[in-house]
Amino acid sequence: MKKYTVQKSPFVVPTTDGKLIEEHFGHTTQQGELSLAHMIAPSGWSEPFQTPKFDEYTYIIKGRKQFNIDGEIVILEAGQSIKIVKNTRVQYSNPFEVECEYVSVCLPAFSIDLVNRDEF
Repeated sequence: MKKYTVQKSPFVVPTTDGKLIEEHFGHTTQQGELSLAHMIAPSGWSEPFQTPKFDEYTYIIKGRKQFNIDGEIVILEAGQSIKIVKNTRVQYSNPFEVECEYVSVCLPAFSIDLVNRDEF
């Protein structure tokens, strides 16, 4: 039995907001302990507020990403990272003119049942 897994074909999560989500590991690979996703958020993109039941780590590869964390605005640039602990109300957005490329890790794995998104 191999003690490693190479991911050559990540699951592309269907979206309606122009955001690219490529999940390399997570529930789509039957691994619920964590999820690892590569994402590209287009200029002008945003999500509703959410209060996830997972810790989320984000590392910015290119561009900038804005976080509204309990009313505090935090902007990350390429090379910066952040950890947001579970049960924290947060909104993610890219109000900037350039797309934002980043990697996200969620512990436990991202699940729509755990994200607790507000309605628009």
